[in-house]
Amino acid sequence: MESIAGLLAAHRAYFLGWNVGETGDPDLITYRSEVPHAPLNGVLRLVGRDPAEAFAEARRRLDGVPRVWWVGPDSDAGTADAVVALGAVPAITLSFMALPVDQAAAAPVPAGLHIAEATDLDEFVTAYSRVSGIPPAGVPATIARERSFDGTVVRLAGRLDDGQIVGTSVAWFSHGSVTLHYIGTRPEHRRRGIGAAMTGAALDLARERGVATAALAATPIAEPVYQRLGFRTVDTFQIFSF
Repeated sequence: MESIAGLLAAHRAYFLGWNVGETGDPDLITYRSEVPHAPLNGVLRLVGRDPAEAFAEARRRLDGVPRVWWVGPDSDAGTADAVVALGAVPAITLSFMALPVDQAAAAPVPAGLHIAEATDLDEFVTAYSRVSGIPPAGVPATIARERSFDGTVVRLAGRLDDGQIVGTSVAWFSHGSVTLHYIGTRPEHRRRGIGAAMTGAALDLARERGVATAALAATPIAEPVYQRLGFRTVDTFQIFSF
């Protein structure tokens, strides 16, 4: 399986794909999308830099947008305590999970669900925005940022027979692995296995491309779904607002 360092680099590369601002140096990596949605603006890594100075610099770079600070295994030890002391507020802890693609459990596709690569970006972004909490006013900026991705992104839409998108997943191929994002299901269609099927479809795509390892950051409520598919926690991210 790909090393955690490679998986973390792929994770950072995806969020940097949203960036239209300063990324900074490797000791303080930030991304700014201008989308009014905190996960799409933030700090990805703090290494070898004074936390107080870095905190002030991050606030300067990200002024005017909602933002988060990711503290994971690629940041200095003690970063979480340091940013809290400086005023950051704990938001959520995410499990960073990985899976050898050839060991993934089968994910049956529910009856009436049809999964295929999305061809209408406006429709796809509107669908995942409703699930992820991106406000309607932020959808145009989200679409614009999605159009500018210069890496290998495959967007999968799960549709019912009537054509409506009820499930989404995004596969980001980078650093020899695939990281999965925006796995979501419309609330009224949850608990039918759609999220697992959308994840499985992305893993099938990775297998077809010869990619060995998949990774994702899971919320506590979604973690059991990924565990059933074979994902295992390799570390955690603590997420802070600031």
